Amino acid sequence: MYAGNAYKTYKSNSVNYASKEQLLLMLVDGASKFSKIARQAMMDRDIKKAHENIIKTQNIFNELMISLDVSKAGKWGQSLMSVYDFIVRRLVDANMKKDVKIMDEVIPLIEDVRSTWEEAYKISKTSK
Repeated sequence: MYAGNAYKTYKSNSVNYASKEQLLLMLVDGASKFSKIARQAMMDRDIKKAHENIIKTQNIFNELMISLDVSKAGKWGQSLMSVYDFIVRRLVDANMKKDVKIMDEVIPLIEDVRSTWEEAYKISKTSK
């Protein structure tokens, strides 16, 4: 019981005291994790679990899209918005069709987004 409470406190504090960059990285880590869970659930024919995890992934990318200020980010931001939009549309397709091949297409893109934000986070830490 104590270990469970300690873990919950740790997780809560890690979110509450995280920088914007750390929160962003946590989000894309979650998207990567949930998309892989969804893919495996499709393989296992667990439709409910696949749906729930695709929705979680979509919600993360929708939030990333909402929080991206394209007017300040310029062309880079527009390109990123296009990638986010493409990922969300393909996730919708994968969810409707329960198609593992679409997940195989979109998971590497999610991983690329994650790698990009991880690299940006590392750069931001060293520049402070």
